[in-house]
Amino acid sequence: MADFVIRVVGPADAHLFGRIAPDVFDGPVVPERLAAYLARPDHIMVLALEGDEVVGQVAGVIHHHPDMPDELYIDNLGVTPGRQRRGIGRRLMEAIFEIGLQRGCEEAWVATETDNGPARALYRALEPVEDERVAFYQYEL
Repeated sequence: MADFVIRVVGPADAHLFGRIAPDVFDGPVVPERLAAYLARPDHIMVLALEGDEVVGQVAGVIHHHPDMPDELYIDNLGVTPGRQRRGIGRRLMEAIFEIGLQRGCEEAWVATETDNGPARALYRALEPVEDERVAFYQYEL
């Protein structure tokens, strides 16, 4: 198994997205969208790199509320299938949790599909409070 490096990325790091392993992101990374994402101070992205290849990523958003403490929403986590179950997902989550704490968040939350066994196993291993929710999506605005 190759060693991997965990790296928090910002606007100057778009060059790191030149080589991305399969299924790390849900779709192709669009340069303009990447630049806009990385430019937002409340957006966080952490990569797992093996050499110059992105083998994992976690993205989050800090939500500010007028009536509650700031919270970190984990928006997306992906590790290429060939590198799963090697600690990359856990390390990515630990890194983004630490950033959330440093930026004043008091809690973090993540959601996944009920049939996503690998994600659910990882999240449970992080010892969260798990509750059952119903999500509603408006796909066209």
